[in-house]
Amino acid sequence: MKVFLGIDTSAYTTSIAAVDENLSIVADERMVLKVEPGKRGLRQSEALFLHIKNLPQLMERLDPLIYSNIQALAVSTRPRNKANSYMPVFLAGTSLAQSLAAFAHLPVYQVSHQEGHVMAGLQGSWELLDKTRFLAVHFSGGTSDILMVENHVPGVMTITQLASSEDIHAGQLVDRVGVAMGLPFPAGPALEDLAGQADDNQSAAIPTAITEKGFSFSGAETRAVQMLNNGTSPETVAAAVLGVIAKTLERVLRRFVEQLEIKDVLLAGGVMANGLIAQRLKKRLQHPAVGAQLYFASPHLSTDNAVGVAMLAALQHRLDQ
Repeated sequence: MKVFLGIDTSAYTTSIAAVDENLSIVADERMVLKVEPGKRGLRQSEALFLHIKNLPQLMERLDPLIYSNIQALAVSTRPRNKANSYMPVFLAGTSLAQSLAAFAHLPVYQVSHQEGHVMAGLQGSWELLDKTRFLAVHFSGGTSDILMVENHVPGVMTITQLASSEDIHAGQLVDRVGVAMGLPFPAGPALEDLAGQADDNQSAAIPTAITEKGFSFSGAETRAVQMLNNGTSPETVAAAVLGVIAKTLERVLRRFVEQLEIKDVLLAGGVMANGLIAQRLKKRLQHPAVGAQLYFASPHLSTDNAVGVAMLAALQHRLDQ
């Protein structure tokens, strides 16, 4: 069996994964970085230190057979494929990947964290690899992008940014409001549980903020905190926060589906693991009046992982042969 290794050290998860030549997952090991209660995140220096500590532990979890069958490696070295896209945390994974490749005389491919998310989302939705182009949503704690993905050959994608957040990201909105409620960081799962308990008769809406170039979530954060300070129940505020994210996505995606005449949409990133958001988007965008076809990454592959990075190693190596 031929094996391909992927390494990703994003802002809050240390990840190592392996796939075989058929892109089936052989290993998927992760460690979420610990954030102290009440804090809204980590400094890059803190996160980098934790990644360096975590990587040897994850390597020890891999089956020894993986090491003897590795054909190539890939590592995420930057958030996106664009100029000046840089975060120090990716140095941890890059250093390990380059050291392994030099020691074992293996090829190593450098990719972006965003490419890894898009590729991981294709697990179970392989038909998208045969599409000339499709739309993709990458919503997480560090990214809120609407993308157009063009397939040249499998594993060679051109990603064009169509719209993005002009201030804080969707995941930051969720985490900041969640921490204000006393929820643990990251707050996504706990906020979704709260929102599911909201009384429909006491629902409240937060207005969307959409421009020609993108959208904004900072006003939604201010409004949510005001609601909490005014005595609105946490359940109602949680539902309103998830509602404004869903409404923003619905309106922006509808625009691009109509303008570009692209019906296929892949949704990935930690925020897209939210079942309440997915339910609304399916109801509104897959309606015959719109006609979009939504492909959601599985919840386990929506959050940060190295599976997509490993898949890119396999596809890039196949092209080089």
